[in-house]
Amino acid sequence: MNRSNPAISGRSNGGADFLQLDPSEAPPGGLADWLTDRLRTAISTGHLPVGTRLPSTRTLATDLGLSRGVVTESYQRLTEDGHVSTHGRRGTIVMGSATVRTRLRTHPRPPSVPPDEKVLGTTSCRAADLDDEIFDNLRAVPARIDLTPGVPDLAAFPRGAWLRAERAVLADLKSAEFGYGDPAGTPTLRRAVAAWLAQYRGIAADPDDLIIVAGVAQAIGLVAQMLDRHGIHEIAVEDPGSLGSRQHLQNWGMRTPPIPVDDRGLQVDVLRTSGAGAVMVTPAHHFPTGVVLDGERRRELIQWAKDGGLVIEDDYDAEHRYDRPPVPALRAMLPDHVIYTGSVSKLLAPALRIGWMLAPPQYKEELIARKRLADLGNAGLPQLTLAALMESGELERQLRFLRRRHRTRRDAMVNAIRNHLPTATIHGAAAGLHLTITLTKGDDTALAAAALEAGVKAHPLSWHCQLPHAPGLVLGYAARTPTEIAEAIATIAKVS
Repeated sequence: MNRSNPAISGRSNGGADFLQLDPSEAPPGGLADWLTDRLRTAISTGHLPVGTRLPSTRTLATDLGLSRGVVTESYQRLTEDGHVSTHGRRGTIVMGSATVRTRLRTHPRPPSVPPDEKVLGTTSCRAADLDDEIFDNLRAVPARIDLTPGVPDLAAFPRGAWLRAERAVLADLKSAEFGYGDPAGTPTLRRAVAAWLAQYRGIAADPDDLIIVAGVAQAIGLVAQMLDRHGIHEIAVEDPGSLGSRQHLQNWGMRTPPIPVDDRGLQVDVLRTSGAGAVMVTPAHHFPTGVVLDGERRRELIQWAKDGGLVIEDDYDAEHRYDRPPVPALRAMLPDHVIYTGSVSKLLAPALRIGWMLAPPQYKEELIARKRLADLGNAGLPQLTLAALMESGELERQLRFLRRRHRTRRDAMVNAIRNHLPTATIHGAAAGLHLTITLTKGDDTALAAAALEAGVKAHPLSWHCQLPHAPGLVLGYAARTPTEIAEAIATIAKVS
């Protein structure tokens, strides 16, 4: 295990989610010029629409690791140019460039409104056909400490903010809006999500191009059905890679050939020789190892897609980062060859069943048609409430709160692993809601079963592998206190 890994050393992020800003791109002595230019460009291209509230100077300076004076100078220049205006407690508001203001006059923007072998199995998933109910079965088993990966901090759900937003929505909601709506989603939420993606994921998307879905799981199903009709019967997947995603694809008749993942991400050369016409990837934070698809591999994957392949991008855990700069979405670089999907399941709660999908133009209408036949569209009231949280800044505040909380819990797990499992190698500490550890020897399914019997629940890494791989465990930390995390790791060490 590398104890000096900067990803777990507590250093500055080196960048901001907001517009994917990275100060390392600035020329020496030109920070204010660089920041002003980036903001001015975002306004002129529509990434920062008229009416958008910029982060406070203190917040943006902290995120970028700059002096507050640099950000203040940049905002002052934009104010003098007429691009932004200061409005007291409302903050600094985008007024737009001449180009944007002309476009908006022509097309006005709408107003914002007890464990046993049957649970974990006796062998790894490379040798056993795990049932589709495996996750349900594991959830049903009581455990003193649950380290199941992918489980957010449900106790942190912003109940007060949600209730206030919902009351405000209900107060203004017209009777007709309680009827069936657009199967692609309410226009209000699509506008809010488009703004969120532009500001935090670098994706320029028209709200009309977005499809609101019941989480990434439904998006996967809709895409699989559509591709099957187009004669594509296999979607390559990362290996290791999410067992849950693989199960959803296989449920719709898709074959899922495995493509190895190493410390640079998906091995695109193997993908190219596989003959697969589509691939599903988690490039911003690979599940389960946490590796980021590096620049060279991104370029290779983009070329593969331009040569006729289709990329399905699951933007997994992209917001939950602690010690590294933001990673741009593939969709931002290759909109005509990427089906992009994300959700608020990890940021708010899976129970909301709200996610979104962006598809290339040739697929959009067919996916909307399949969404219509699936459920006539997501429930309208939660969509409008989520939109209100996004537009008010509450969702961004929730993200910042969770990052502080998760960082503390991540650090507790890293320290506990170092103390109790010193020979284990830690993966994915810089971001996400879980860590993966690999072990030098042993059967990880047997270890997970022994831990469960001792009261600690975790995933064996082999569940998420089709190809041979080192044994390990996938350990979620978002929903547990530091004390619980330390106790859980000590328990795993005792039974290992």
